[in-house]
Amino acid sequence: MLLRFPGNSDHAMNKHFSLITALLVCAGMLMGACLPANTAASTTVTPEEPVLVVSATPLPTRGPHSPGQIFEYLVQSGDTLPAIASHFNTTEDEIRAENPDLPEAITTLPSGYPLLVPAYYSPLTGSTFHILPDSEVVNGPSAVSFDIRSEVLKRTGFLTDLDTFAYKRQREAWQVVEIISLNYSINPRLLLALLEHQSQALSLPFPDADERTYPMGVQDRSYRGLFWQLLWAAERINDGYYGWRSGSLKEIELADGLIVQPDPWQNAGTVALYQFFAGLYGKEAFEAAVSPEGFYQTYLALWGEPFAMEIDLIPASLQQPELGLPFVPNSVWDFTGGPHPAWGTSLPFGALDFAPPSEESGCVQSKVWFTAPADGVIARSAEATVILDLDGDGDERTGWVFFFFHVATEGRIAEGVKVKKGDLLGFPSCEGGISTGTHIHVARRYNGEWIPAAGTLAFVLDGWVAEYGGIPYEGTLTKGSKVVPACKGCARAESQIIYTLPE
Repeated sequence: MLLRFPGNSDHAMNKHFSLITALLVCAGMLMGACLPANTAASTTVTPEEPVLVVSATPLPTRGPHSPGQIFEYLVQSGDTLPAIASHFNTTEDEIRAENPDLPEAITTLPSGYPLLVPAYYSPLTGSTFHILPDSEVVNGPSAVSFDIRSEVLKRTGFLTDLDTFAYKRQREAWQVVEIISLNYSINPRLLLALLEHQSQALSLPFPDADERTYPMGVQDRSYRGLFWQLLWAAERINDGYYGWRSGSLKEIELADGLIVQPDPWQNAGTVALYQFFAGLYGKEAFEAAVSPEGFYQTYLALWGEPFAMEIDLIPASLQQPELGLPFVPNSVWDFTGGPHPAWGTSLPFGALDFAPPSEESGCVQSKVWFTAPADGVIARSAEATVILDLDGDGDERTGWVFFFFHVATEGRIAEGVKVKKGDLLGFPSCEGGISTGTHIHVARRYNGEWIPAAGTLAFVLDGWVAEYGGIPYEGTLTKGSKVVPACKGCARAESQIIYTLPE
């Protein structure tokens, strides 16, 4: 039996609901009334005036169903078969059996594709309301024209004159938002909207001491101040986003210990917000925050209807461009880190580590260059970081980029330089973050979204394919019959890679 919800698309229904909510907000502002977003609304007028009645389309409801019941699921941008199988508590094989036209080798599925999914019911599922599209959570193409400094300084809130210490120097509040947005690749509109929702940081000039100290509402002395509050938020957001994107996240624990399972039709951007609010609130406050009357209203008031700005971040059948190893030819490097966090300690496990040849261990100065794995332009070169933009437009929020970290200041290539594959970019070091030995940390993004180092779109460097290990930093690189295991903090023959160019 094939079940179809009205319109065959929760996402489309949610867009309809969001637009009507926007109309209600506008009507409330004009008429001096505040209308609930999920019920029929009317205004009190004189008998001579017409009565305005607006009814919102109800959100779909879920209930128990028989095991293996077939649902039609309209694929969302960035979806993969392993993730969809996880969301619906089923298997890839069962999905393929219902969709025989799917290619054997497929990475990302086409947005809007009507996939038939045999689902197995799980209780405790959350709301069907989509709060934000993925493109409003990731620091991707939709954020290119957004001016963080202007948006903060034109408002009256306490962020305007706030500064704090972040990443080894004092920074203005807008600069702290900017650096967290860049490093974690989170849309700055989202970070500012969360600050406004949690403490009115954009609109309240004279906050209570707690709001100024804990503007994200994280009442923990370990996270005092704007920088640490944003750091906590960014880690939670990325854990939720990439956990749902990969299928590894199946349930979320609220602050009171209760469990919520996201609705199988949810999108990664909404689950990112689930993870954020779950770290702060118990059941009642959490449900209020993720409802149509919660955080969504703050976002709507600040930036407008979020789904009107939606961009598909990940195209169908996305493929990594051809990449070489980031070494000088005929050199031997140690594979010291299998898939692990691309930034900070949060998901995804998008990075690999390589250490240059050295007779000494620990943080020693290296004069062994790392190189460009492909042609491109240097989109950013600052604070232990080099970002190589492969599409050549010089913006790290669009297309494929290659991310290097722990780059020595001395010898680091300048921003804006066009490079060819094999060109020298800098020296590995221990600069930036925490490191116990000289190495280079590499990761990838597409349209601002971190790409996991293994799995459906595995890292491939000169034919070496990354695979997960049992825990972060473990894992292997495989090329043909050769398998090289990662060895964190050590140098041994079986973990070495020799980069040789074909004759």
